[in-house]
Amino acid sequence: MTTPEDAYHLLVDLFTSREIEIIPSGLGDPFLKHGTSVGITKKLLVQAFTVARQLFTKRLMPMTSKDFDAEVSNLNQSTEPEVPNHIITAIMLLFDCEHLTACNWRKKWLLAAISHHNKTNQPASSSSSPEAMLETELTLMQTYQCSPLNRHTKSPTLWSHRSWVLDLLTRMRRPTASTLLKLERAELDIVLRAGVLHPKNYYAFTYMRNLHSYIAEASKEQGAADAGQTDYAAASLVDPTLTWCLSNPRDISGWMFLIYLLVQSADTDLRSGAVRRVLRYALRIGWEGESLWTFVDQASRQFGLESVVSEAFCDESDKIIPNDTGLPLPKWPWRNRLSRAQAYWAAGTAASGARYDQS
Repeated sequence: MTTPEDAYHLLVDLFTSREIEIIPSGLGDPFLKHGTSVGITKKLLVQAFTVARQLFTKRLMPMTSKDFDAEVSNLNQSTEPEVPNHIITAIMLLFDCEHLTACNWRKKWLLAAISHHNKTNQPASSSSSPEAMLETELTLMQTYQCSPLNRHTKSPTLWSHRSWVLDLLTRMRRPTASTLLKLERAELDIVLRAGVLHPKNYYAFTYMRNLHSYIAEASKEQGAADAGQTDYAAASLVDPTLTWCLSNPRDISGWMFLIYLLVQSADTDLRSGAVRRVLRYALRIGWEGESLWTFVDQASRQFGLESVVSEAFCDESDKIIPNDTGLPLPKWPWRNRLSRAQAYWAAGTAASGARYDQS
């Protein structure tokens, strides 16, 4: 039988770059590994959390600024305890992603590392340098946010912490505008993965909005960005976001983030092309979901693309399906778009029936 101490030590070496999943207890083994994938039972995780919380209360909470300085010094000298203190909080966050005290301890630990680095002129290439530690922290957050866990992918605490860490890292490195664009694209991949794992992931897409605003401002501060480059930064995210939205058409958070990106770019061709692509998809498969048609309605009205929508609603005889459906639904204007689509489908069915009869 696994004891809490056994469970705790099983998770100590877990946090490198793995995908973690809670598995049913009936599989027999409470801890499974396959490549970079790890499965643990809820019972095992609770046991490990119990030990980690006890150690946190006893060892970590009383720490002063001098203790934090000694903690990061031990990292450099390889004289740290058998179980590093930061692993304790990692295990706690794996069980409770909203454990703000554990998250704040990690912030103090990282700030102490930066302060120690500034005092000692530690080599930047060191594995325990602040930049390396911040990179590792982002990897830990990615492990949480890209794993099939119940709450971590939509945790406001974890997304806020990721934003804080990324802000520190970019301020230390002062990357070029092109590097910032690559960083933003990589972060979008993480957000979209989290959006698949947890639909309607408001916190993930809010994080991405804030990151885009931050990168735009950082680029301007470098004097390397003009209006055209800002447009390009948003435009480069439109295609992967739109592809994701068409794969997850029920997710309103993704569609609203897509509108945000189109607002950031003044490229009219990009906007009209996005709306055309969405309409082709919806009309081809007969999609009636609210989220997609809300996007069509808002994008067409906000960007003045009514003509683009009208062009899409042409049947094979070039007969334009009327825009006025006569439905008194000002509260839900997307329903008018859907009703027009339904008329389009009905016209197409009637035309196909007529051709069949003639044959």
